[in-house]
Amino acid sequence: MIKHIFAILIALFITQAVVAQDGYAKWGSSLEHIDGDIYEVTYSVKLEDSWHIYDLTEYVDGPVSTTFTFNKLSGVELIGDIKASREPIKLYDDIFEMEIGYYEKSIEFIQRFKLLSPNGEIKSTVEWMLCNDTGCIAPEEHNFTTKIKGDGTSAKATAGDEKSDVVLTEENSVAMIPLEPATEVVESESTSTSKSLWATVIEAIMWGFAALLTPCVFPMIPMTVSFFMKSGSSPARGRFMAVMYGLFIVALYTLPIAIIILITRVLGGDAVTADIFNWLATHWIPNVIFFVVFMLFAASFFGAFEITMPSWLVNKSDQKADKNGFVGLFFMALTLVLVSFSCTGPIVGSVLIKSTAGEFWDPIITMLAFSTAFALPFSIFAFFPSLLKDMPKSGGWLNSVKVVLGFIEVALGLKFLSVADQVYHWGILDREVYLAIWIVVFSLMGLYLLGKLKLAHDSDVKFISVKRLFFAMITFSFVVYLIPGMFGAPLKALSGYLPPMHTQDFKLSSDGGASTTPNKSVQRSVKYSDFLHLPHGLEGFFEYNEALEYAKSVGKPLFVDITGHGCVNCREMEVKVWSDPEVLSILKSDYVIVALYVDDKKEVDPSDWITLPNGKVLKGLGKINSYFAKEKFKVNSQPHYIVVGADGEELVSRGYDLNVASYVEFLKRGVELYKK
Repeated sequence: MIKHIFAILIALFITQAVVAQDGYAKWGSSLEHIDGDIYEVTYSVKLEDSWHIYDLTEYVDGPVSTTFTFNKLSGVELIGDIKASREPIKLYDDIFEMEIGYYEKSIEFIQRFKLLSPNGEIKSTVEWMLCNDTGCIAPEEHNFTTKIKGDGTSAKATAGDEKSDVVLTEENSVAMIPLEPATEVVESESTSTSKSLWATVIEAIMWGFAALLTPCVFPMIPMTVSFFMKSGSSPARGRFMAVMYGLFIVALYTLPIAIIILITRVLGGDAVTADIFNWLATHWIPNVIFFVVFMLFAASFFGAFEITMPSWLVNKSDQKADKNGFVGLFFMALTLVLVSFSCTGPIVGSVLIKSTAGEFWDPIITMLAFSTAFALPFSIFAFFPSLLKDMPKSGGWLNSVKVVLGFIEVALGLKFLSVADQVYHWGILDREVYLAIWIVVFSLMGLYLLGKLKLAHDSDVKFISVKRLFFAMITFSFVVYLIPGMFGAPLKALSGYLPPMHTQDFKLSSDGGASTTPNKSVQRSVKYSDFLHLPHGLEGFFEYNEALEYAKSVGKPLFVDITGHGCVNCREMEVKVWSDPEVLSILKSDYVIVALYVDDKKEVDPSDWITLPNGKVLKGLGKINSYFAKEKFKVNSQPHYIVVGADGEELVSRGYDLNVASYVEFLKRGVELYKK
C-alpha cells in the first residue's frame, strides 16, 4: 500500500510539473494503417481560444509557417508531401503586406508513407509560431517518434523532447511583428525556473519534517498511530485507515491553495494569475507584509504568544471526528491540522510566501511536498509500529526546536524587506546591515543551543547533549563564515540571499575579484546610473538604445543582462561566475554591457514612457525593460544573457548556468560571431 501511495503522490507531482509547462498549443500524434504496406501518421494540435498558427505555406519575408521536418526515416518511404486536414483561413495582412493562411482551434496534418521493412521508425519535428490579435510567441518545436510494425498493427506514436510553450499575458502583449532571425541559443530559459522549483520543493520537504518536531505535533504521532492500530477490525484495516488519514492531511493543506489559484486563473486567465504573483514577488506592500508576518511567526515561536484557530472551529471538527468511516477520518485529520496550527501555521506561511516568487503552480507543488513530508510518519509508523519504541520521548527539547525555528524565521524574513529595499531604492537594509543582523541572530541561536540563553517556556538545561553541542558548533561556524562579509568578502555560498555588493559602504578589497565601486566619472553621464550599478566595478549602461549606440561607436558587441533586484539566481551568477578573473577580463575588454532590470519600480521621465497597443502606458523602468525583453528577445525569465551585434541582431544567448568554463566559451563565441 505504501508503494501505491508514493506512486500516486509522485504521479500528482509530475502531472503538476507537466501542466505548468503546457502553453497555448498542445500537440499529439496518431498512426493509422490504410491498406497493405501503406500507413498515415497524423499530427494534431489544439489551440487555446484567440490563438492561431500559420499554414504550411513557405512565406518569404512573412510569418513563420508551420513546418514539418522528417529527421530520420528507417524502413519507410514518404508518399507525397504533408497535408492539412482542411483549408486555412485566408486574409490580407497589412503588416506583412501579403495574403496569409492560418488555423484556429485545432488542425490535423497528415503524412502518408510506405513501409519497406518489417519494422519502421519516423522521427519528425514540427516548428510553429503561435500568434493572436496582439502579438506572437517565439517559434517553438515539438519532436515526435513514430514506430510501426509490419503485421498490420501499429505502436502508439510517442512524443519526446517537448519544449515548454511561452505564455504571453495581456500585460506583456506586443504588437504583431515579424520575429527576429533564428539565433544560437546556448541554454534553455527553463533551466533557472526548474532549478529554483526543485530548491523550493526540497526546502518545503525539510520544513514538513521540521513541523513534526514541534510540541503541537510530535506527541500526537504515537497517540494517533496507536488509535488506528487498535480501532481497526484488523491490523491491515488499521494501516489502511492510517494511510487515508495521511492523504486527508495532504489534501487539507494542498487543496485550499490550489482552489484559490485555479479560481483566479479561470476567472481572470493566465494574465491575472501572473500579475498577482509578479505583484507578490516585487511590490513593496506584500514584501513588507511578509516581513512583518515572519517576525510575528518568530515571536510566536519564541513564546510571546500562540497563533491558534478559534476554539469553536476546533471543537466542532473534533465532534464530527467521532463518526465512523471516511467522514470521521477526514474530520480527525482536520482536527489535527487545526490543533497543530499554532506550530505549523508559521511554517506553512513561510513555505507559501517563499513559493510565490515562482510560477503560479509553485505554491501548489511546494505545499504538496510539505504536506506529504508532514503526513508521511503517520503512515510509516502505522505500517511499522515497532519503530515507535525508538522515538524520543516528548519533553523540553520540543520547545527548543520551536525557538530555533524562530531564529531561522527572523533570518529568512529579512529577505522580503531586502527585496522591497532594492526594488524601491530605500537604502535601509544595505549589505553590511543585513549581515550584522544575521551575525547577531545566529550568535544568539548558538548561545541558546549552549544553554546560555533561556526563554519563558524553556526547561532547565543541566547539561548540554552531544547533539546540541554539534548544532551549536555548526551555528557558530556559520557566524565565523559571515564575519568576513562585513569587510567585503563575497560569501559566495549565500550570494542569492544577500543584498548586492554595491550596497556595502566598507570593503577592504578593491580588486575586481571582490567588488569595487563603479567609476563614477564614467557612470555620471549614463542614464539611470545614479541608482543602478553593475557588480565587480564593471562599467556599463542601463538603457538599451544608449548602450547600443555606444557599442557601435567603439566597435564592440553588446552584452545584454536581463536581470532583477529580486532575482536570486542573478546574484548567484554575478558572485560565482562573473567574479571569475577570465570572465571579468572578457566582459571588461571585449564587451559593452547593459543591465536591464525588469523589476525596478523607479518611474522614468515621461519621454521614455511606452504606450502599448491596448492603450496601457508603461511608466516604471522595470515594466518598460520587461516589455522590451519580451518584444525584442522573447525572454521572460531572469537571468538571461544575450550578445547583440552592431545592427541590433541577436547573435547568441544563454540562461542560468554556474559552469564558469562554459560561460567563458559563451562569451568567446559571442565575440567570434560579432567579428564574422
